[in-house]
Amino acid sequence: MGAQFRKKGGFVTILQEIHKWSKAQPAWQQDAIRRLYVDRTLSGPDIDDLYALAKSEHGIEDPNERMPAALADTDLAPPPVPDRLVQISAIKNLVNVNALAEGQSLPISLTGLTVIYGENGTGKSGYSRVLKKACRARNQAEAILPNARKETGKFGPPEAEFVVHVNGTELPLAWKGGHASPEELSEIAIFDSHCARAYVDNEGDFAYVPYGLDLLEGLAKACTTIKGLALHEIAANKPNLEPFASIAKTATKVGKLLFGLSAKTKISDVDALATLSEGDLARLAVLNKTLAEADPKQKAQVLRLRSTRFTGLATRVGAAASKVDDAKINALHALVNKSNAAKAVAQLASKQFKEKPGQLAGTGDQLWKDLFEAAREFATVSHAGHIFPHLPPDSTCPLCQNSLGNDGVARLIAFDTFIQQAAETAAKAAKKTAADAYRELETATLDLLIDEALANEIIDAFPEDLTACSGFQNAMLDRRNAALKACGATSTWESISPLPTNPSTLLTAKATALLAEAKTLEASMDEKAKAAMVLEQAELEARTKLSDLKTTVMDAIGKLALTAKLQACVNGLSTTGISRKSTDLSKDLATQEVADALNDELKVLNVHELQAVMKPVSVGGRTQFKLALQLPGGGAPSAILSEGEQRAIAIASFLAEVKLGKGLGGVVFDDPVSSLDHRRRAHVASRLVEESKQRQVIVFTHDIYFLCIIQQEADLSGSPATTQCIGKGTAGFGVQADRLPFDTLSTSKRVKALRQLCDNVAIIHKTGDEAETTRLTREAYAHLRMAWERGVEEVLLQGAVTRFIEGVSTQKLKYVIVEDSDYQAINAGMTKSSKYSGHDPATPAQLATPHYDDLRADIDKLESWRAAVEARKSTVEARRK
Repeated sequence: MGAQFRKKGGFVTILQEIHKWSKAQPAWQQDAIRRLYVDRTLSGPDIDDLYALAKSEHGIEDPNERMPAALADTDLAPPPVPDRLVQISAIKNLVNVNALAEGQSLPISLTGLTVIYGENGTGKSGYSRVLKKACRARNQAEAILPNARKETGKFGPPEAEFVVHVNGTELPLAWKGGHASPEELSEIAIFDSHCARAYVDNEGDFAYVPYGLDLLEGLAKACTTIKGLALHEIAANKPNLEPFASIAKTATKVGKLLFGLSAKTKISDVDALATLSEGDLARLAVLNKTLAEADPKQKAQVLRLRSTRFTGLATRVGAAASKVDDAKINALHALVNKSNAAKAVAQLASKQFKEKPGQLAGTGDQLWKDLFEAAREFATVSHAGHIFPHLPPDSTCPLCQNSLGNDGVARLIAFDTFIQQAAETAAKAAKKTAADAYRELETATLDLLIDEALANEIIDAFPEDLTACSGFQNAMLDRRNAALKACGATSTWESISPLPTNPSTLLTAKATALLAEAKTLEASMDEKAKAAMVLEQAELEARTKLSDLKTTVMDAIGKLALTAKLQACVNGLSTTGISRKSTDLSKDLATQEVADALNDELKVLNVHELQAVMKPVSVGGRTQFKLALQLPGGGAPSAILSEGEQRAIAIASFLAEVKLGKGLGGVVFDDPVSSLDHRRRAHVASRLVEESKQRQVIVFTHDIYFLCIIQQEADLSGSPATTQCIGKGTAGFGVQADRLPFDTLSTSKRVKALRQLCDNVAIIHKTGDEAETTRLTREAYAHLRMAWERGVEEVLLQGAVTRFIEGVSTQKLKYVIVEDSDYQAINAGMTKSSKYSGHDPATPAQLATPHYDDLRADIDKLESWRAAVEARKSTVEARRK
């Protein structure tokens, strides 16, 4: 529920007004309000989350990808509906609520006071948590957990059924965790110790803060805390600009970029300036040499001459390399292979020719072929006019100079046919082609003509590769020798090593660079051109330095971007708007009606020394009011009020706000007297009993002392309370029972409970379990002793003097008379009860346990005495009128 105030269209609560206002605030602040609504305070992890969310809204990426969550409309209870009475008559069928037994029902009286008692750990808190969730109470910090004994996946969200009466008509309502609660249940107000607080404001006053207004205070504190974190992070990320401060002062493009370095500086611009090509670096080297040269004209002539020599050397290298490159070697290899193959074919044909009968040994061999070819040559002279070997039969043989005859002519023709065959011809042609290629390689010029002067120039030009040219020349020579050996079959073609990198490209590039450098030197003799070179040199040097400092510059840009976003975050953390809203709401609530209602409640709860007063304050030249809490002597309440008094203030403010809210719905208190002393507990009990005459009041408590007090206060007021007990049964926790703890029972009800205990003793006795019988008997006598004590208070003294109750009811003495028989009965009953209960430390532990019939007789004695005293009550009263 919470404090309400009138606006156009009706009443609204502070929480609703803050929730509506929050929707126009940044998402992280909406998340903060949600957390404050649930837990009241922000933990360290909460602040971490909110800081990350605040930064995300300004473009700072969150590695944990946290997302803001706002308070839902259904999380808040709406204002009460006028003239609508909502009462709860039962809570039942709780499912997945802690370890509560399922299928249970907790009945609640529609009117008056219902007190639900349960010891710690019996399941009472499960019911109160469900009520807080279903009735949209603000205090929902305690989660409803499923039964830990159930297997994972065997349970769903918590559920419960409410039986309510709306203006007298019964209405079943279902509630399910994670879903919007039934709107009707929001009429029920739940007491929360944070319903109201008092705090010292910036003017030193102990100001009263109505329920809900603490959200804005918590939000303002969160803004201040997060602002401090942001400022600290800004300081920690201040970029170090010193490493490139000197470059930033130059008139170069790099200098201008660094001088204006900011969060908006483009990374691509830095990359472009910091990335130098080989040509850029070479150009810088040329400029450095050129501008440092004393006699640029002479130097240019030297460089031009060297460029010419390097060009000539590159040409020679290219020409020589072409003689032993892969193409040449592979071609020679192919020709040699072809020649060898043709030779093999020819040899086969020669073998077949030589094997013909009648021929001399060696016929068909090379010597024979040479002799035959010589005869062919000689025949052009000796047999002029004839074509060899077609000579006349009567002519002389050019070889033996004997007459040829027909057989001789035929033999010469056969020999010529063998010589002219294709295999022999092909072998000759292949051998000639291979021999020509062999001679070309053998006679190829591979000397690069590197004299001492050229060698020194090469060493000077290529210090990193001093043997680039000489090594290449040696490699070519070795490659030629290996190829020639392979032709003669004294080595393998596979053993021929490949050529290293051809230096001609390197030489050509160097020659080009030398020529360009020479031209630059020649140009430097022009003052205007030299000035341009100086500027170009400065630009390239600045870019080189930027390249070295690129990581540092990038880091600085990153920090500048981060700090800019953090500063934007800081700028958005002003609490002015929050304070203004808080002031407006306080002004609406600072009325004399609120002050009077609060003072009435403070007085009833025995905090009457503290008063709420309307205190004027000046805001912008206008007089407004705020509610302040003051002590009569002018002392500071913050230094005097105890924790119990602070809780009493919370109860008083809650009841005042309920009263002013004009709603008809009931109220629920969950352990309202924590931190309260016994005197103030009685005041709270009396006030709750009084409130129960106006509306339904439900109280959960584990405090048996408070239970006794509230029962007695209810009896005194003539409005007896309905009591329920929650405990652990065979079905599990949270089982409802009408029987309250023995300590809270009247004497007559204790007698009834004792007789039940006696019956249990009899049952166990008949089973033969002697130890259990003894234990239960002693327990029964201990309870019997407590019943006699209660009888003295309630029956003999008629409640004139009662434990837990302040003061003495002297008017009840008109019923009191103490006879000797009373003393004798009480003394005998207490003595025997103490003896067998173990209460008397002098009693031997080996004392025989009384029979259950003896126990029943002792209980009957108590009841007989009680009945006798009650019977004489009217006689005594009549005698004393």
